[in-house]
Amino acid sequence: MFCHLRPMRRLCLEKILPHWFPYSRALSGAEAVNALRPFYFAVHPDFFGQHPIEREVNENSLKRLSVYLENLQKPGFKSLKPTQLTFYVRETDQSSSDGQEPFGTSGFRAVKFTLHTRDLLSTVLYILNSCSLSVEHIQSLNTNVHTQPLKEAKRRPDRPIKWNKSYYYFTGFRDPDEDLEQVSRMETTLTSWLDNNGKSAVKKLKNSLPLRKELDRLKDELSHQLQLSDIRWQRSWGIAHRCSQLHSLGRLAQQNLETLKKAKGCTIIFTDRSGMSAMGHVMLGTMDVHHHWTKLFERLPSYFDLQRRLMLLEDQISYLLGGIQVVYIEELQPVLTLEEYYSLLDVFYNRLLKNRILFHPRSLRGLQMILNSDRYAPSLHELGHFNIPALCDPANLQWFILTKAQQARENMKRKEELKVIENELIEASTKKFSLEKLYKEPSISSIQMVDCCKRLLEQSLPYLHGMHLCVSHFYSVMQDGDLCIPWNWKNGEAIK
Repeated sequence: MFCHLRPMRRLCLEKILPHWFPYSRALSGAEAVNALRPFYFAVHPDFFGQHPIEREVNENSLKRLSVYLENLQKPGFKSLKPTQLTFYVRETDQSSSDGQEPFGTSGFRAVKFTLHTRDLLSTVLYILNSCSLSVEHIQSLNTNVHTQPLKEAKRRPDRPIKWNKSYYYFTGFRDPDEDLEQVSRMETTLTSWLDNNGKSAVKKLKNSLPLRKELDRLKDELSHQLQLSDIRWQRSWGIAHRCSQLHSLGRLAQQNLETLKKAKGCTIIFTDRSGMSAMGHVMLGTMDVHHHWTKLFERLPSYFDLQRRLMLLEDQISYLLGGIQVVYIEELQPVLTLEEYYSLLDVFYNRLLKNRILFHPRSLRGLQMILNSDRYAPSLHELGHFNIPALCDPANLQWFILTKAQQARENMKRKEELKVIENELIEASTKKFSLEKLYKEPSISSIQMVDCCKRLLEQSLPYLHGMHLCVSHFYSVMQDGDLCIPWNWKNGEAIK
C-alpha cells in the first residue's frame, strides 16, 4: 500500500501548487532581489515625489518586506506570521489593472496583499502576481522553469480549489486558507504587541544610546561651528548612518571652513540630492562626494538671490489673489528644489496675468494656498489651505476660492485648536509613560494623533518607560529601538 504513497503525494502537489511545482530549486537571496526588480521599479519611493503620503506608505511597506525576506533566508526557520502589506504601484509597460483598483489620474493604484509564504520563490511569485506584474523573466534565473507553467502563474485561477484538511495534516504543509482566516480572526492589539516586542526594543534602544549621544554632540558642534539654524534628515536613516553623514560634513568643514560658513543661519538637510530646497534649506545629497557639496556651498549667494526673487513672486501672486498667502508645507508637498519651485510659481503667475481675475484687495487675507504641479482641479484641504494646480483655469479658480473662503477660515481655526490640544496630549502622554520622546510621522494628521493619545492615556503601559515612541500607520521596532505603533491601535484580547 505504501509503495503508491509517494506518486500520489506528487499528484496532489501538482494539483494544489500547479504554478510553483515545476521549479527544481529555491531562489537565493540575490536571485530574489533580481526577480523583484520590476516590482521595485513600480513601487520605489523616489518615483512618488509628487505624492508624499503614498511615498511614505511604500517606504514603510518596503522596510517590512525586507524584514520578511531576510527571515525567510535565516537557517532553521519554521514559519512566519502572515504579513499584510500595502503598496502604491506605478503604471508601467507590463502592469495591468486586472483584479486591482484601477489607476487614477496620478498613474498609480493601491495594492494590498498578505504574505504567508514559506520560501523565497513562492514569495516572489506571489508579490509579482499580486501587483499584476509579469513573472516570465524568472526563467532566466536558472530555476529550470518551463514557459507554460510561467504563463499559468501569471493567470489567476477562475475559482479557488478547496482541499480536504487531512491533506495538510498528513503532509505538514500550511493551509493558506487557514492562515488567511487566522489573520482575519485575530487582530494585533497594542498590549500583546508590546508584550512580544518590548524587550527587543529596550535592547536595541540601550545599544543605540552611545551613538545617540555621539549624534547630539556632532550636531551641536557643527551647528555652532557653522552657525547653522538646524541640521535635519529627510529620511528615517539609522543613528549610525546619521553620525557617518555628520562626520563627513565635519571633515569637509576642516578642509574648507570659510566656504561652508556661507550657510550661516541656514538649515542643512541630508537628503537624496544636493541643492537648495523650496524652503531655503541647504540639501546635501548623501550619495554625493565632497566636491559636489563644496560647489553647492560656493553657489549659496546666487541661491539666496533666487530666494529673494521667489519671495517677491509669492507676494505678487498674493496681491493678485486678494491677499491669500502662498505657502510651502514640507509635510504635505513633494521635495522641490528652489529652482523647481520658482519655475512653478512663475508659470502660475504668468497665467494669472494673462487671465486677470478680480478679487477685492486684501479680501482673502489670513487664508493660505499651496501650489502644485498636478493637473487636478483646485481643492480645499481639511487643514484650511487651498490646493491650487499651477495650470488650473483662472476663472474656475476665482469661483472656487470665493465659494470656499468661509469654510477655509473655519478649517484653519479648527486646525489651530487641534494643534493646541495635540501638543497638550503629547506632553501629558510623555509625562505619564515617562517616554524619552513621543513623535509622529508626517502623514499622521492632528486628528489622528489626538485620538491616539487620548486612548493611550487611558492605558497602563509599563513597557513604554524611557522609550522613543513614534505614532505611525503600522507596528514596528526600528533598528535603533524606536517603537512604531499605528495611530488607530486596538486594545483588549484578540478575537478568536
